[in-house]
Amino acid sequence: MLWNIDLTLVDVARISRDSYAEAFERVTGRPLVALPQTAGRTDSEIFFEALALNEVGLAGPAEVAGQELLARYTRELAVAFEARRDLLPAHGRALPGARDAVAAVGGLPGAIQSVLTGTIRPNAVTKLQAFGMDGFFDFEIGGYGSEIYPKGAQLVQARSRAAEKYAGRIVSAVYLADSGRDVEAAKIGGARCVAVASGRSTAGELREAGADVVLDDLADTDRVVRAVDWLTSPVSAG
Repeated sequence: MLWNIDLTLVDVARISRDSYAEAFERVTGRPLVALPQTAGRTDSEIFFEALALNEVGLAGPAEVAGQELLARYTRELAVAFEARRDLLPAHGRALPGARDAVAAVGGLPGAIQSVLTGTIRPNAVTKLQAFGMDGFFDFEIGGYGSEIYPKGAQLVQARSRAAEKYAGRIVSAVYLADSGRDVEAAKIGGARCVAVASGRSTAGELREAGADVVLDDLADTDRVVRAVDWLTSPVSAG
């Protein structure tokens, strides 16, 4: 099972925005005036879109300069977010039912849980630690926002890492997330999808995108578990 983090499990948008702004200005020397849409996007995608929106040019060959700037930005973003760690409980929140859902899904027979998130790895861990959820995940096999690949490709890589680490135990994968882009990533990565209408996408939009199951939120733990159990059953797999 792979979980998205932001607006699926936690909402720390204010802290994230402040961290984006600080890191962006540190690496470009320019204030972050316009922030692109973040739903379903990785931190690397957000950064490159922010460069274009804020009309920041690259010095030198675009590919090389872009990768160097992204590496610097990723480091600064980790530093900026860590500096705000103590603010997370006051200015962020775990979404209703999130911790209970993660704990219950992790209790299913043979379940292995990780994250497939747009957040860079250090910040992903920090977000989950702040709300007591980090102990449920194997972070080594997850996909993170520092990677330049879109989420669909990251999902394929995460499944490969999991199969290698757990000696072929991975039979099926379920992605639990909140945006239409995440639903598309699940399709590309060959995973089933439980879409949760706790983010920017409505339940109708998530159904239209092709989610296998759509939930309003994670508050009904039994319903979450039933959805995951069904999607990983041989009958559901066809």
